[in-house]
Amino acid sequence: MAASRLLGIEVGATKLQLVIGDATGRIHQRERRTVDRSRAAAGIREQIAQVIAQWRMSFEWQAVGVGFGGPVDGKTGRIARSCHIEGWDDFPLGDWLAKLTNAPVIVENDTNAAALGESIFGAGCDANPVFYTNSGSGVGGGLVVDGRIYHGATPGEAEFGHLRFDKSGTIVEDRCSGWALDRRVRAAAVAGGSVLSDLVPPGTGGGEARQLSAAIMQGDPIAEAILTGAADDLAFALSHVVHLFHPQVVILGGGVSLIGEPWRAAIARALPRYLMTAFQPGPPVRLSALGENVVPVGALACARKLVRSVAPTRQPA
Repeated sequence: MAASRLLGIEVGATKLQLVIGDATGRIHQRERRTVDRSRAAAGIREQIAQVIAQWRMSFEWQAVGVGFGGPVDGKTGRIARSCHIEGWDDFPLGDWLAKLTNAPVIVENDTNAAALGESIFGAGCDANPVFYTNSGSGVGGGLVVDGRIYHGATPGEAEFGHLRFDKSGTIVEDRCSGWALDRRVRAAAVAGGSVLSDLVPPGTGGGEARQLSAAIMQGDPIAEAILTGAADDLAFALSHVVHLFHPQVVILGGGVSLIGEPWRAAIARALPRYLMTAFQPGPPVRLSALGENVVPVGALACARKLVRSVAPTRQPA
């Protein structure tokens, strides 16, 4: 007989993850695929269908949770659009997955799912409200209040990465995403005069920002300036979140957070400078406890809530 589990799916700009897990957030099985952007959304759906077909021989699912990299309509399970992958506009992902899995499906923005996962199983389990932001291929934000994801008017959500720094149109993502930091690190490596020239070989294709921590440990002032500048920008943007929503904790995730403590500490130092006196020193800033599992575990958390919402006796999260 097939085992009954929860299915969590992360659909990102560069990676696709499907996990089988349970209501404790534990992952029992995982399939990770690289996204081929040239094949657009149809190629990703083909990958998803292949994995589900393989797993249906051994598993059935109580519910399916999805963390999607872009704005979605959580009420209908339709994708509004993807900022990075063509072919997702207005696609009924929830209905499509329900037919493949024969299970109820909930579709959330990936950062929303991650925020819920951190609030239940991770660095925000002792706080309310919880604000989570990821800096990776883009920058996102998710707010959880009283155990529930905050949803604005469809397809709104907490689009933190698209906050503007000025009237010219520069947004948080332009300065604080992993790709933005990678570009600065590559430029510094090419220019010379920095430890980064030794740490970042020519032709590196991404993830260069992760070398900032090693360069800073060697006392490299150029690496320090790159990290401090991006952290200051992110802290300035986070000050708006604090003034509007007053989270008890701010959690940092995404690829840039893998820099670790130097990234967290720089943001925590900068944030109070941009807060009105009444709100200083501001909430604690923490690194994600779930790391690279944050979206899959968040998707499982969404699926868990879906199961409990349709159970005969409603249980607290």
